[in-house]
Amino acid sequence: MAGKTTYTQDIADTICKRIAEGESLRSICADDSMPCRFTVLKWLKDIDGFSIQYAQARESQMELLGAEILEIAEETPMMTITFGESGEKTCIDNAGIQRNRLRVDTRKWLMSKLAPKKYGDRVTQEVTGKDGGPVEFVTKSILEE
Repeated sequence: MAGKTTYTQDIADTICKRIAEGESLRSICADDSMPCRFTVLKWLKDIDGFSIQYAQARESQMELLGAEILEIAEETPMMTITFGESGEKTCIDNAGIQRNRLRVDTRKWLMSKLAPKKYGDRVTQEVTGKDGGPVEFVTKSILEE
């Protein structure tokens, strides 16, 4: 388990650099030279400036994930099939396409959870009355019934 529990700027810089490079906080904290996840989350609340540095690292991570999505989407998975002694044929790898779709969807999902305001689905709700008009409120007395 993690060994460091005292905050230093060097540790904060290392954590944020690794996050910006795409690594998860969980995998960073699994490193014996890093603090446990609970400690890092506590530092985010308690240490002035660390939450800003961490947020900037997460933003960089989102940019990296976006670039990875484009790279994956532009790939064309190919496979080579050998037909006995007659030769080889190169064709599209349908399993590779499905795997790439999963890789893209996973990154998009992660981005929507880590930065919902920027990458999450926007849901709006509009309330209207009859025929699109304003909503009418009617108050009835119990005695009127």
